[in-house]
Amino acid sequence: MIRSLQCIITGKVQGVLFGTWAHGQAESLNLKGWVRNLEEGRVEILAQGDEANLKEFQTRVLSGSPLARVDGVEFKWIDYDKQHTEFEIRG
Repeated sequence: MIRSLQCIITGKVQGVLFGTWAHGQAESLNLKGWVRNLEEGRVEILAQGDEANLKEFQTRVLSGSPLARVDGVEFKWIDYDKQHTEFEIRG
C-alpha cells in the first residue's frame, strides 16, 4: 500500500482548467497520481510523493487556480493499492 493524499475540492472548479492547473502544480512538486472531475461540480485528486511536497500541494490546492473559486477541500491520507509513475488528467 502506498501512502497517498486524496483531495475532494468543491466550488467553481470545473470548466476553469482546474485539472490542468493541478497537473502543473503536481509536476512542479514531483508528485504522481491523477485528477478527475466528479459529479456535482467537484474535483478529486490523488497524489503520491514526498510528504513535504504533498503538504505544499495541500496549501496550493486550498488557493486553487486563478480562474477557480475553491469553497472547500476535504483532505484524507489513505493507503492506495497502486503506485503511480506519472500525474495524469483523467476524463
